[in-house]
Amino acid sequence: MKSIYFDYAATTPVDPIVLRAMLPYFSKIYGNTMSLHEFGRHAHEAVEKSRSTIARIINAETSEIYFTGSATESNNLALKGVALANRHRGNHLIISAIEHDCVLESARYLSRNGYAVTILPVDKYGLVNIEELESLINEKTILISIIHGNNEVGTLQDLEKIGRICRNKKVYFHTDASQSYAKELIDVKKMNIDLLTASSHKIYGPKGAACLFVRKSVLIDPILHGGGHENKLRSSTLNVPAIIGFAKAAEITVKSRNTENQRLLKLRDKLISGILGNIKDTYLNGHPTKRLANNINISFPFVEGESLVMQLDFAGIACSTGSACSSTTLEPSHVLIALGLPPQGAHGSLRISLGRWTKESDINYLLKVLPAIVKKFRRISPFKN
Repeated sequence: MKSIYFDYAATTPVDPIVLRAMLPYFSKIYGNTMSLHEFGRHAHEAVEKSRSTIARIINAETSEIYFTGSATESNNLALKGVALANRHRGNHLIISAIEHDCVLESARYLSRNGYAVTILPVDKYGLVNIEELESLINEKTILISIIHGNNEVGTLQDLEKIGRICRNKKVYFHTDASQSYAKELIDVKKMNIDLLTASSHKIYGPKGAACLFVRKSVLIDPILHGGGHENKLRSSTLNVPAIIGFAKAAEITVKSRNTENQRLLKLRDKLISGILGNIKDTYLNGHPTKRLANNINISFPFVEGESLVMQLDFAGIACSTGSACSSTTLEPSHVLIALGLPPQGAHGSLRISLGRWTKESDINYLLKVLPAIVKKFRRISPFKN
C-alpha cells in the first residue's frame, strides 16, 4: 500500500544530513552551555556558531537570536514579553484575524489582563489591508503581530509595507515566520521587523528547537525565570542537539531555496489545476499567487473535511483539514471563517502541503483517487439540497 505524506505544513521529517550533524551532541559533545569547563565550552561554541547561521539568513545580528523550545513559546514571549516591558508606553496590540492559535491565545490572555487587543480583518484571499492597519494604530499601540506565511491557506503578507508603517508610527512589529523562515527571502533590516519567530521542525530540522529574533532596541521582559540563559531572556538549559539540527536544516533550506521553490511551485500548480479542473464546485482558499510554494487549501462544498482526511488516509495519503495544532477540534477553522467562508464551507476544506520528498507521481496518485472520494461523500451528504 502507498504511503504518501502531504502534511509538511504540520511538520517535516528530519533530513538525514541534519540528523548526522546532531548525533555527536547527544553523546560526545554533551556539555551544558553554561558550564565553564571544556565540555561546556565545546557545546557553547557549537550553539554560538548555530546562532550565527540562523541570524545570517534573515540579516540579523548574532546577538539578536534567542533560542526557545518551540514557535509557540517564541510567539508567547514576543507578545507577552513586549506587553509587560512596555506598559509605561501603552497597552494596545494589533494582530490579524488569521494568526496561529498561539498568537491568538496569547492576545486573549493579555486582553484578560488589562490590555486592549484589536483584531485586524483580512480580505477573501487572507491579505491584510495596509491602510486599515495604519488607521487602527493609536498613541497606546505598542505591538503589531502579523503572520508572514499563513499555516492553513499559505497567503504571504507584504512584510516590508507593514514594517514601514510600524517604524514610522514607532510601534514594534512582530511576525510569525514559522512557515516561511529560510524558505522565503526575509531581511529584518530592510523590512523593519523588530521581532520574528522561526521554527526548526518546519524546515526538516528536529522538534524542540525554535528561536525569536529580537532587535537590540526592543524592550522585552522574560516569561520564564531561572538561571539567566539566553542573555537572561529565556532561562532553561539549551537543547544543544536540536539547536545544531535547526541551524543545519536552515543552512540546507537556504542553499536549495530557489530550485526547491521552483520545483514545488510546478507541483503545487499542477495539483491545484488538476483538482479544480476535475472536481466540480471546488475552490482554492488563500491568494492564488501570493502564497507559500508548498501550500494548497481547497474547499469541497457538501463534503465533511475530517471524513475526507480519514478516507484519504485509508488510501495511503496524509493530508489535514488545517492547522495540526487544532485538528482534533470540531470547530471550523478561524482562518477560513476570517476569509469569509461559511462554517459549512470551512468544515469542507483540505490542506495539502508539499515538501522535499514530494514527487510528481505522488501528485498524480492524489489526482487519481481524490475525485472518486469526493463524489462518494457528496452522494451521501445531508447538506446537498
